[in-house]
This record gives sequence, structure tokens and C-alpha cells, in this order.
Amino acid sequence: MRTAVCDSLGIEYPIFAFSHCRDVVAAVSRAGGMGVLGALVFTPDELERELKWIDKNVDGRPYGVDVVIPAAYVGKEQGGLEKLDLEKLVPDEHKRFLEELLARYDVPPLPEDVPHAEGLFGWSDTMGRALVDVAMSYPIKLLANALGPPPADVIDRAHAAGVQVAALVGRADQALRQQAQGVDIIVAAGYEAGGHTGEISTLVLVPEVVDAVAPLPVLAAGGIGSGRQVAAALALGAQGVWMGSVWLTTNEANEEPVITERLLAATSNDTVRTRCITGKPARMLRSSYTEEWGAPDAPDPLPMPLQHLATAEAHQRVRRAALAGSPTAAQLAVTPAGQIVGSMKQMRPARQVVSDLVDECIDTTERLARLMEATEKGT
Repeated sequence: MRTAVCDSLGIEYPIFAFSHCRDVVAAVSRAGGMGVLGALVFTPDELERELKWIDKNVDGRPYGVDVVIPAAYVGKEQGGLEKLDLEKLVPDEHKRFLEELLARYDVPPLPEDVPHAEGLFGWSDTMGRALVDVAMSYPIKLLANALGPPPADVIDRAHAAGVQVAALVGRADQALRQQAQGVDIIVAAGYEAGGHTGEISTLVLVPEVVDAVAPLPVLAAGGIGSGRQVAAALALGAQGVWMGSVWLTTNEANEEPVITERLLAATSNDTVRTRCITGKPARMLRSSYTEEWGAPDAPDPLPMPLQHLATAEAHQRVRRAALAGSPTAAQLAVTPAGQIVGSMKQMRPARQVVSDLVDECIDTTERLARLMEATEKGT
């Protein structure tokens, strides 16, 4: 299973685990892959705490950080608007919709002594750079960016520190722009992927991107949860796989019980691609929240970062009420999840997931080799 990207990053297997959970990141790195911490959900102080813990728990193995510095968002052309200015752009219609929605599901307001969730952090150039500053103060080996080419100065800073830069794409033309910007690794994320994703399936996208940016290494993402699928990605020309959803049902994951139960019970048809979370298309586990936003009388989701700014407190209230045992609030709980969720039927340690991926990939390639040998003998 070893590919050139393994040698360049010092990892044993070309398995990249994107996760917001530090325990998953550390476990996958220790198992020979590369854990990549999704920094978007953290403030700089929180990211500092998470990376300090990871650095002490990876046994010297490589790990990475994923940030979001969007190429386009409301306020970017004006130099980046402050939070209060952006809040003025959230229509009253959306505020009323959310309050009425929460009232229907008996979700109470936040207590006065509970700080409100930050609805903007991480979704702009300024905020993303603050997270990069923290990430670059640790011995990371990979800095990944989504939603457009990372700024050239960020790439230069990473390269000067010996850190490789990866970027996520959903089309071949996007991959070419990333290549021109100077990134080291392209992550081709197909339609099946959880979170932000484009409209081209993984099976079609990966070879297109591989051919477009060769010899730049490409990682395949979207709908990958087994060793057979890893082997397929390698057969398509990818040098590894970027996986997110499969780690949600590992023993190390910190998902709420209600989310874990729904993930384990879900089929591949139980996800939906929606703009209701961030303002850009993202694949989520289907819930009452995603259904309500898809109703005919619902307002259109706002562009990034206004949608997340408008809904951050609502998500905080839902999570708080669901954790307190509210069955109606639990119906509104959301999580990104790819279509591979239909194959996620049991909890496993992250190390076991890595081991199973490797074993099945090897078995698959050996089976194909025997098949080819038999075919040659038959001719």
C-alpha cells in the first residue's frame, strides 16, 4: 500500500483521517496513517489546546491540520467585514424562521450565564489565518485548506517551515488552479463525500484530476470506507485516500449518543446535500433540521458566512437540549456525513479501522492479481 506520498510525509499507509476529534487524529497517526485535525470548529485558544494534546499523544508520528480560508464570501471584497456588520445583513425573515422552528421542537433559549456560540470564526480570511498562525506553531507535516486555493503567502510560509500543503477540489479545473497556486497535494472530493462537496462522483472525478495535475499527488475522497474502495482509489491513480465519515463511528469519536445512534442506523440514502448549514452545498445526515430548511415555505439559505452566523446559536441550543435528553431537540441535531454512512454499522477502534482498510486493500489487490494471472493463462 505504500505510495510516494507516504515517503514524502513519513507515514506508513496513505490513509488520511480528517476529524474534529483529537483522539481520532492521534489514534490514526499512531496506527500509521495521518490524522488531520479540522480546525474550523475551534477558536485559536481552543486549537492551541487541541494541538498541544495531539502533539503529546501521537508518539512522534506525523499529523496535520485542516483550515478553511474561503476564496469567496460575503464581505471579502470589502476587506473582510466585522461580525457586527455581518449580523446586520441577516434578514429578519431568517431570524423569525429559526425562532419559530426551535419553538415547534421545544428547544429552550440559552440560560443567561451561558456564552453564545461564535458564529463567524473560521469562515473568513482573517479568521482562517488566525488558525493557521496557531497550527504553524506546532510541528505539523500537512496544512490542508478547503473552499478555494489557499493564499500564496500561506503556502510560502508552510513551505518555508517544511510543511506540505493540500487543497480540496470538486472539479478538474479547480485542481489546475490549486496546482498553479503551488499546493503539494490535491484532494479530489467526490459528490458522495460528507461536508462541502461538489457535483461530480468520485469514480469520475479522481481520474480526471489525476490526469489534469500529473505528476502532482492526488488523494481520493468521497464514498470511501473499505479496503476495496481504497484499492479502487489507487487503481484510479490516486496515491492515497482522504476519509472523514468513517471515523464518526469509532470508539475515539466524541459524537453525541443521539448522533451516533442515527449514524449506525442510517442507509446510504439518508444524507442530503444542503446549503442550510454554511451557505455552501454540504452533505449532511438527514434530520428534521435539513427537512425544515427544504420546505417550500422556508427562506433560502444565506451565502457564506451569513448562514452559519445566523444559525450558530440555534445549533448550540439544539445540542444543549439534545444532551439534556430532549427527544424533540434531538430530531434537529445535524452532522456532516457522506453516503458511505450506509456501511457504518458498528463501533470500532480507529486503529482497527486502519488495520481493516489495509488488510482488505491487500486482499483485493492480490485477488485482482490472481484474476489477471488466470486470464493470461487462459489465453
